[in-house]
Amino acid sequence: MRRAICAILTLMIVQLILCGCMDRVDESLTWRLNSDDKNAPALPEKLEIGKEGLPVLKVYDVKAEEVREMDIEAYVRGVVAGEMKNDWPEEALKAQAILARTFVLKFLGDKRSKYEGADISTDVAEAQAYAPDSVNERVAEAVRETRGLAMAYEGEFPNAWFHAHSGGMTELPSVALEYKGGDPAYLQAAPSEESDKAPDNAKEWTATFTAEQVKRACADAGTKVTEDVTSVKVGEKGESGRAKTLIVNGESVSAPSFRIQIGANKLRSTLIDDIEVKDGKVTFQGRGFGHGVGLSQWGAYRMAEEGADAEAILQKYFPGVEIVELW
Repeated sequence: MRRAICAILTLMIVQLILCGCMDRVDESLTWRLNSDDKNAPALPEKLEIGKEGLPVLKVYDVKAEEVREMDIEAYVRGVVAGEMKNDWPEEALKAQAILARTFVLKFLGDKRSKYEGADISTDVAEAQAYAPDSVNERVAEAVRETRGLAMAYEGEFPNAWFHAHSGGMTELPSVALEYKGGDPAYLQAAPSEESDKAPDNAKEWTATFTAEQVKRACADAGTKVTEDVTSVKVGEKGESGRAKTLIVNGESVSAPSFRIQIGANKLRSTLIDDIEVKDGKVTFQGRGFGHGVGLSQWGAYRMAEEGADAEAILQKYFPGVEIVELW
């Protein structure tokens, strides 16, 4: 029935164009009509379908400290508002909405929330940021216009990773996330042009820690450094130049794990240009903000400002994925 309706709508659009009643076809509409639904992944079995035909999620709200039921589109609105500023270009917001929808469906299929009775949570350590109070009409419209759309790759939901600023080049998950599942074909280390409107501390940054903080972070990352920290260097690197390992007093430490342990908002990325050890302190200089895998939000901002639509943005950062309509 859905295919028949799509065929009829497509025919109507063509007829209107031929009659001169439309100057052009709305690109977002043709994108939706051309969705290849037969390639859509199966929805996770645990999902319940609500009265309006939308999947219903049990979301643990960290702020309220309770599990709340909401349809998936309501959840996506809160995530988009939490992950992007609500005054960003509309096509960047749409791309984030499709990512958010893909992320939660992938999570439900592969993982379990650490919160009892919940499908997923608003805990950023587990899932995505969530800010329902920041939802405005721009965010709501972006979610409405992408209703039911998600990414698919070879019949499955891909890992919908994203970050704030690539520092000029994205990276493979095996390097930047210590991901053990192999580097998916739909992710790559590739150049990314970021918006000039990005804050200076996302483009370039400096972070200083005490030698004791570095020593403790190494231990928490799985490498025990017994003596005072006197030497810190970048070890193995990925294609983007991001550190896969750090060498601390001659011992190899996972750079992604070290970053998390010492504070990911301070050591803003593993794209490290210089390290200085002096007077009991260790100073890192680097570029970018976030792990560097998948979509760069400031890259999406630039593409949207230059006229790219959400599909083109996602294809840039996830080459080979399809956009499918699930409901």
